[in-house]
Amino acid sequence: MKTNRQLGGEQIGAALKLQFPDLNFVIEDEWVSIPPDSVSTVLGWLRDSEDFDAAQLSNLTAVDRYDHVEVVYHLQSLDLNHQIAIKAKTIDSSPAVVESAYSVYKGALLQEREVYDLMGVRFEGHPDLRRLFLWDGFPGHPLRKDFMGMQGELTSGLDGFPYEDNKNPIRAINKNNLEAGTEYIGEILDSTQSSSS
Repeated sequence: MKTNRQLGGEQIGAALKLQFPDLNFVIEDEWVSIPPDSVSTVLGWLRDSEDFDAAQLSNLTAVDRYDHVEVVYHLQSLDLNHQIAIKAKTIDSSPAVVESAYSVYKGALLQEREVYDLMGVRFEGHPDLRRLFLWDGFPGHPLRKDFMGMQGELTSGLDGFPYEDNKNPIRAINKNNLEAGTEYIGEILDSTQSSSS
């Protein structure tokens, strides 16, 4: 059974620089970072290029880096047996805005809605950008690092999440209370171990 090989950032970046000399790319060993407003242009070219044939969007996800968000695209060519990793770094984390990949990959429809719902990234040009899992009016975006400690007077309004066991509510641990959080997690683990005996 063949496995897909990961194309290096140098190979992808060199081709992108030739094709799009006016765009700024950051080339790393395993991926290329592209401007957030060039997603459909760059991904469309990678899809249509005979050298890359990135016909499939395997995965679209995001990473919160505190001061910005990276949207990560894993593209794949089944015919050429390789994978490509592309990142689009937002200018700011709030609001985080990236051009939608939906015009290139229809499979981005639900994946972008998921990233919007959980990470708060707005995808410009998305035909139906709304929450996917959480209800309308849910405060904030729960996979953001600032979720339980939102800026200003805003709060998540949650001590825990709905349908938790009220005897053992799991609370978010932020970087300011790691010591207390470690003790709290220890209490949860102790109580689950004693309840299973």
